[in-house]
Amino acid sequence: MNQPPLERIAALGAGRMGRGIAIVFAYAGHPVTLVDLKTRADGAADALRDAAMRDIAAQLDALSAAGLFATSETPAILRRIDFAPAAAAAEAMARADVLFEGVPEVLAAKHQALASASRAARPDAIIASTTSTILVDDLAGHVARPERFLNAHWLNPAYLIPLVELSPGAGTDAAVLARLKALLERIGKVPVVCAAAPGYIVPRIQALAMNEAARLVEAGVASAEDIDKATRYGFGFRFAVLGLLEFTDWGGGDILYYASRYLAGALGDQRFAAPAIIDRNMQEGRIGLGSGRGFYDYQGIDVAAYRQQRIGELVALLRHLGLARPPVTAD
Repeated sequence: MNQPPLERIAALGAGRMGRGIAIVFAYAGHPVTLVDLKTRADGAADALRDAAMRDIAAQLDALSAAGLFATSETPAILRRIDFAPAAAAAEAMARADVLFEGVPEVLAAKHQALASASRAARPDAIIASTTSTILVDDLAGHVARPERFLNAHWLNPAYLIPLVELSPGAGTDAAVLARLKALLERIGKVPVVCAAAPGYIVPRIQALAMNEAARLVEAGVASAEDIDKATRYGFGFRFAVLGLLEFTDWGGGDILYYASRYLAGALGDQRFAAPAIIDRNMQEGRIGLGSGRGFYDYQGIDVAAYRQQRIGELVALLRHLGLARPPVTAD
């Protein structure tokens, strides 16, 4: 039985994000066009094309050297990527099934790119902005048929980080969200859906963590090297297996409740105070695994098996990092 052809992708903008998306989809077998929307002087478009393809080839070489795939497979991946200068942009966008806008984080530039995509794209094509700072509904007004539009925030480098944050707008068709989510899953990405809120999920959490790390250096609490070591082998190690809210349930929401009260008082800063939802969970007895409910509902599941699965994943990570050691058995 013949398989339907893979979706054709257009990456609007030939910068870091566009190149990263091109690598992701070409690696997964999709034809991809890097679309340059800017009219350039003679020779400048060719120079951009050559620079983009050299950079993509270099990134593929690095992935191959890291053992992700054989070097002999690089040419096949590169052949799936082509480049359209501004003069050919409309034709390239008209052929695409999914268009990712990835121009610089300048509102006027994004408005112009989305308007161009709207004029050229087929009515059934999905248009997604990769913006990291602008809310979807602040862009949707520049898209004809906004029901086919949403934000798709990739984490750099796009070809390595699995997560993609999808943020539909007020007018986004649920079927469009489902189509893009399914496409990303097929190419090995891990999409999550979040409301149109500043910072999505990851940038909002990481901004707090990164600023707090900088404050620790500023206050002389620890060196940058030790803070990063603590992040990699404590914070990052734990949360590579357990999500933030899953870990809250694992340890008990009461621990977070009391720790937050202590830190807010001891440091004299309400940024450490727990949000109202933690207070409500305490009042309702929703403190996690111990009570059977927290941010997740553990009633009806085999908690012992669940714990063992997570412990096994942590042990596997220890081994991966070369930190697992056998016990001392001799007295």
